[in-house]
Amino acid sequence: MQLRCFDPDCATTLPLHDAALECPRCHGLLEVEVDAPKQSAAELKELWASRRRSRDARDISGVWRYRELLPAYDAKEVVTLGEGNTPLVRGHRTAEYADVSDLQFKHLGWNPTGCFKDLGMTVGMTEAVHMGAKVVACASTGNTAASLAAYAARAGVTGRVYLPAGQVSLNKLAQALDFGAEIVEVDGSFDDALNTLLAKANDGIYFLNSINPFRVEGQKTTMFELLDQLNWQAPDYLVLPGGNLGNSAAFSKAFEELLRFRLIDRAPKMIVVQAAGANPFAQMWRSGAATLTPVAEPETIATAIRIGNPRSWQKAIRGVKATGGQVLDVTDAEIGEAKAVIGRDGIGCEPASAATLAGLRKLRTSGEIPASASVVAILTGHVLKDTNFIIQSHKKHAEANHAHS
Repeated sequence: MQLRCFDPDCATTLPLHDAALECPRCHGLLEVEVDAPKQSAAELKELWASRRRSRDARDISGVWRYRELLPAYDAKEVVTLGEGNTPLVRGHRTAEYADVSDLQFKHLGWNPTGCFKDLGMTVGMTEAVHMGAKVVACASTGNTAASLAAYAARAGVTGRVYLPAGQVSLNKLAQALDFGAEIVEVDGSFDDALNTLLAKANDGIYFLNSINPFRVEGQKTTMFELLDQLNWQAPDYLVLPGGNLGNSAAFSKAFEELLRFRLIDRAPKMIVVQAAGANPFAQMWRSGAATLTPVAEPETIATAIRIGNPRSWQKAIRGVKATGGQVLDVTDAEIGEAKAVIGRDGIGCEPASAATLAGLRKLRTSGEIPASASVVAILTGHVLKDTNFIIQSHKKHAEANHAHS
């Protein structure tokens, strides 16, 4: 395996464990170029299934179980909290709300720290340990901070998180504090926090945002596990929220590899849903523009996707186009309504996750998705990630009912 520049016109390669954050030639994003596995597709499926009976920590992990398609490490280097192994939960009220007959949720909020970030962090932190890092850092709207803090604690290294001041759920901040991270608050948005951190990238800090290609490697295994759960038969549509587009980039890479190594014969159409107040990717898609124009002051109740300048858009657009998918946005009101329906289905999620159901309903209303389609929607965060949103929403609802009584 090696690192390769994502831009096919450049295609610069680097050693796998090079510490570069970007291509030294064109300054583009890097990705891990995965070697073809020694096993056939049938042999891989059987091997991965057999590992569910193992007590090896790598086999228990829903990420490292699929390690034939991941960078290789000594077992003692692997930093794991048993991440992955998240369920597919069938939608009942939610399916009726979206007007589809076959809706399932892949709930990544049931990971160790309550969100999908753990899937990328286990590989990113393992690479940091392999590289001898003493300090690891990220910019975050809250979830990455909590995940980095937990995995840094497990690895015995210093975790440092850069947060937009006053814009992070206290639940997520509490997690980062409880796991012992150093907190750096930055005036402005997530993008300002990320720029502040990037300016310190050469100060002996190992950088663990999703532009780190090893983070993407971990997050792509969500699709390995999902297809495994579906007996390697892809749904018609995969719907996911879009913020910094790390998951969109990772899932794009997963589908490309799964097809290349003949583990699946088709990929689902990938639908990325953004919040209307933080929608540069959706604006780019609608306009047909070749490049993304950032949103200067992103604003949405869904703080996890309140990002105006997503760094992984080039990787994400590849997957959307390759699968015949699309990008759209939904309003905060639509997100709030969808979140309440997910709660009434006994599932629950943080606000950003509910953008998936809101987007699906919007596409059904417009007739762009047939009612008979099989759909998997990604829920990225646990319901307890932002309890203030829930309390305030119910308070407003109660006040409105009182006013009308």
